[in-house]
Order: sequence, then structure tokens, then C-alpha cells
Amino acid sequence: MRHILFIMMALVISLPVIAEKKEKKKEEDKKAYEFTMIKEITSSAVKNQYRSGTCWSFAGTAFLETELLRIGKGEIDLAEMFSVRYIYEHKAAQTVRWHGNLNFGMGGNFHDVLWVYKTFGMMPESAYAGLNYGEEKHVHGEMDALLDSYIKTIINNPNRKISSAWTKGFNGILDAYLGAVPETFTADDASFSPKSYAVSLGLNMDDYVEITSFNHHPFYESFVLEIPDNWMLANFYNVQLEDLLSIVENALMNGYSVGWDADVSEKGFSWKNGVALIPDEEKPEIEGMESDKWLNIDEKEKEKKLYAFEKPVKEAVVDQKARQAQFDNYKTTDDHLMLLTGIATDQRGEKFFKVKNSWSELGSPYKGYFFVSTPYVQLKTVSILVHKNAIPASIKEKLGLK
Repeated sequence: MRHILFIMMALVISLPVIAEKKEKKKEEDKKAYEFTMIKEITSSAVKNQYRSGTCWSFAGTAFLETELLRIGKGEIDLAEMFSVRYIYEHKAAQTVRWHGNLNFGMGGNFHDVLWVYKTFGMMPESAYAGLNYGEEKHVHGEMDALLDSYIKTIINNPNRKISSAWTKGFNGILDAYLGAVPETFTADDASFSPKSYAVSLGLNMDDYVEITSFNHHPFYESFVLEIPDNWMLANFYNVQLEDLLSIVENALMNGYSVGWDADVSEKGFSWKNGVALIPDEEKPEIEGMESDKWLNIDEKEKEKKLYAFEKPVKEAVVDQKARQAQFDNYKTTDDHLMLLTGIATDQRGEKFFKVKNSWSELGSPYKGYFFVSTPYVQLKTVSILVHKNAIPASIKEKLGLK
């Protein structure tokens, strides 16, 4: 009897504690932003670039994988390191030809992946994982340092004449770390070369265009976008800001994903909260705080309240002028490439875009995805990649695209 009474007393004592823990867990799980999807594009599994600077390949490959799903080919896991292998080789040759006056490094852009696909083909991940150096995930620090030192040595030209052997040495490093590219491989019980495999997938790289929006070049013409990772000196179509947003929305609403090159260094970008915002620092309209009180607190406290990610905040109004100023002052740089896969609204009805990232499913409440606000897209987008058919007809005509 005593034993039963003891158990009952223990339960009575512990129930409030359990209830408190459940309530605390419920509060922790509650997000500042609650999203309702309007349109969502089916994409492939989230990948992990891990400790490599190859977001451009992961984003570009995710774009192609999503296109394969769109055209009914099913989910196919393509090899990100296949593009990396050929881009590093090509970039090295170009950097030497430019006497080092080219951005040799780990960065790149969407068109790099398209160029590899068109020139060399493609492989599935199963045929070329690029993990030839004893790691289970991509860790490129050592390889990148070696490649950089190698190229600097060649450019310094210690023999006073560049030998014909340097490319073999450079490719030897790539082969050692990423693996030599096989001439043939098996996929779906059939034998392919990289080129024949690319043909079998049914994608045409000429169907895709890169678009940006800056007023230091004429609108509705193309120009070489002045960003360090555009080492190929590729042309981007230039449209006004409202048309850039229209292209993104039209593409997503019609089942096309959008490659997104953007700056993620903003204080309003929070991976752990799963949102990216541009709070209005002039007229924040923070709940529970009057405007005169806002003016009297110090800058540190203002920043703390603006970027607490506890409740939705009013965001800045972004125009072409503000966007241009950010780019001209190096406040918008091509930090990271990702994939836009959907449109949603928050609990206030404000429009957000769903973004697929390449940082694995960890660290974000949305398992590898996050939501970016319209002002963030307007202000911090460097460029986008879309299928030509995803562009509204009126804008397509202005650009002279067929």
C-alpha cells in the first residue's frame, strides 16, 4: 500500500513538471513565421556541399535534377563533382592565359554547370562521387590550397618558359582528390559515356538563360556581369527590377524552378530560423514599441529587436536605386547559389519564396530549405537562371528570345 501511495505522490509531484516541459517544448517549436504554400515545385533530395566552396555546382546540379523531374524523367542523382572537375581544369588554363588576372578559386556560377554539361556531358553520382581522398563528405581545403599554389607557381614562371607538363601535373592533383573521370560507366543497366548519358537525359542547355537587374547597363540587352565568379565572362540579360520579380513568380507558378545567386551575408539571413528578411530600420513597427520609444534606444538595442526573429517585422521597400547602391558598394556580392522552389505567404499574407539550399537538412527548421522575403529577393539577388519558356511572353519579346 505504501508503495502505491509513494507512486501516486510521485506522479502528483511530477505532472506539473511534465506539463511545464511540454509547454516549453511547444513554445520552442513555435516559429515566428508560419508559412502557407501557394505553389511548390518538386525537387530532388537536399545535398550537402559540406566543407567545399562549390555551391555553384550543387545549385546548378539541383536545378538540372529539378528540370528532369519536371519533364518526367524521375529523380536522378547527378554528380556535382563531375562539373567541379572540368571547371577547375578549364579555369586553371584560363587563369594562366590571363597571367593570373582572373579569379581562380573555388567559386563559380550556374553557367559553369551548363557549359560542362554541353561540352563534356554528365554523370550520375554513383559513377563519380568525387571522394577519392578518404572522406565521406566533401572537404576541399587541402585540395584547393594545393591547386591555388600550383597555379601561382606556373604564373610566376620560374623556368622563364611555361612547360608543356604543367597541365598534366594540375590534372594529377584533381585525379588524386576527385578521381579520374571514367570514359564509360553503367547506369540503369546500360553503358554510357558522359556525353551519351547527357543526351539520354533530354535536356537542352540552350533553353536556359541567366538574368539580372542593374541600371549601370541598358535594360533588355545583355552584358558581362561584373562579379568575380563570372570568370567565364558570360553574358546576362538585364531587366528592370519589377520584371525580374515577375519572371521569378511566373516561373514558379508554372512549374519551373529558378536558380538563385544571392548575397547571404545580411543580418536578416538566419539559417537557424529558416528565414531571410530585410527589416525596415527607419520605420520598423515593432510590436509593443511606440515610434518615439524606438528613437530613444541605442543602435545595439535596435538591432537586437530588429533581428530577434521572434515575431514578423515590417520590411523595407526596395527599388532599383537601392538595389544598385548595394551592388556598387559591395554590399551585395555573389556569396551563394541556391534554388527557388516555391511561393508561400506568411501569417500576414506577405509573399515569401521557398529556397532549397546545399547545407544538408541540418540546422534549419525546414530540413534543408528556408523562406526568403520578397524585399530580400529584390535587394540581394545577383542573378537568376531560368528556362526561356518560364519567362512571361511580354518580357521574352523585349529580350528578343525565341
